[in-house]
Amino acid sequence: MTASVGRPRPPIKSKAQRREEAMNRILDAAEALFARDGLHGVTLKAVAAEAGVDTALVHYYFEDKTRLFSATFGRRAEVVNQMRLDSLNRYEAEQGEAMTVRGVLESFLKPMFLLLEEGDPAWLNYAALVAQVNNTPVWGGDTMHQHFDPVVRRFIALLRRIAPEAPERQLFWFYHLLSGALTLSLAQTGRIDVLSGGQCRSSEMLAICEAMEVVFTGGFEALRRSGVGEHDSGA
Repeated sequence: MTASVGRPRPPIKSKAQRREEAMNRILDAAEALFARDGLHGVTLKAVAAEAGVDTALVHYYFEDKTRLFSATFGRRAEVVNQMRLDSLNRYEAEQGEAMTVRGVLESFLKPMFLLLEEGDPAWLNYAALVAQVNNTPVWGGDTMHQHFDPVVRRFIALLRRIAPEAPERQLFWFYHLLSGALTLSLAQTGRIDVLSGGQCRSSEMLAICEAMEVVFTGGFEALRRSGVGEHDSGA
């Protein structure tokens, strides 16, 4: 009689591995729900159900919804920020005085769009979440300030190096308008799909990135020539 060969047992996971897996499952679930329903439309009970864990575990790891939201938002922000900083620093080191507005824009924008086009599909949930937060007047500005301002200031510093004659107000207005276009693109509303009769799709992330680079390169040069934003109208 031939002895049966048992299946190899899966490796036993450590407590730290189990904790990390559970936390990531909770954060993934929270990200999808916050992106769809917003901060105030989500409950810890709903997150637990989506993650397939007990609500008590969500409380144990994150205490309350505010801390869960902060952890959810900050998790991918850290990745994006590092990629953008690396990209901007590399571009400046390679090009120096030969830097262009188009090059700086590409260095700032492309890391995020590459993640959306080629990365984990859950990045699309995060993109929608960022768009929602950036368009929320009560607490959204504080959240964006906390997570993204250092990278934005680095971006503006490179523009200042390229155009030292440009009034600083112009640089901040330029970023304000760029951020608006970026927010709408990250929201993936599908409106451009309908409006264009299918010629353009809100899921075409790299196409959006390229179009933004072209439009805002021209916009920056036009802003410099026009003098728009040079003076404070309330002064």
